[in-house]
Amino acid sequence: MNAPVSIDSDYRTAAPTPADLTITVRDERFNRGTNPRRWWAGEPFGTAWHNALSATFPRGEAFFIEAVKAHREGAPPKLDAEIRAFVKQEINHTREHIAFNRLAEDAGYDIKAIDARVAELLALTKDRPAIANLAVTMALEHYTAMMAAEFLANPAHFKDADPEVRDMWRWHSAEEIEHKGVAFDTWNHATRDWKPSKRWQVRSLVMLTVTARFFKNRWTDSLALLEQDGITGWKAKWGLFKYLTATPGIVRRIFPAWLAYFKPGFHPWDHDDRALIKLYEGDFEDAVMPAE
Repeated sequence: MNAPVSIDSDYRTAAPTPADLTITVRDERFNRGTNPRRWWAGEPFGTAWHNALSATFPRGEAFFIEAVKAHREGAPPKLDAEIRAFVKQEINHTREHIAFNRLAEDAGYDIKAIDARVAELLALTKDRPAIANLAVTMALEHYTAMMAAEFLANPAHFKDADPEVRDMWRWHSAEEIEHKGVAFDTWNHATRDWKPSKRWQVRSLVMLTVTARFFKNRWTDSLALLEQDGITGWKAKWGLFKYLTATPGIVRRIFPAWLAYFKPGFHPWDHDDRALIKLYEGDFEDAVMPAE
């Protein structure tokens, strides 16, 4: 007979981030001279989904940076260095998604409503405890890492996309995988005096809340962008649903990784997928700069 799982005993107090992990800042620039409208293979649903995602990144990544930095004090030297590198990577991501969002606007898409909604949601976090913002950041960083791994592991996602847009998403994905444990390790550092069961309960509840809001808002945003493309009603909803769950099916494909987050003792580096970074890091060799 199997013994019941104990959350406290199952929890690992030492984060299994690889000891030899190096977070590399790749100072790349994209989308300064192109202007594709339906950049995702001329297809509107993937274009709408990724445009909606990108519209949230400038404010969202600034929020991530502040949430992690708020808990840097007293961090072990290795984690402190990783936080500094994380911040530099995220600053570059923000810059490139601002450029990408400008590209979308120049192509005729109005993304101001998405940005305004993100601003309103972030305004609600101002009076929350800093640890709550870190918990949200940790959950959303898991989302970016899941999607990044899928994008790099399955080239079908971007094989027919505009080449420069594709390169931006691949670059961003490589760095999201690389720093996927930073927010989680910062959380472990910040909650080191909590009982393991409380840590598990809080991060699990936050992930459920974040998941509901993430898909509700991105669905709404994507449909709004599809309407700007003249696609409305059941056609827009069915096309977006098929894109997310069937072909290429990003939501279906990341579900096992999402479910793993609820495992007692989970850590993002339980699955070491640095090989995905190595597949592409040669493309960015000339842009590598020291993290410090």
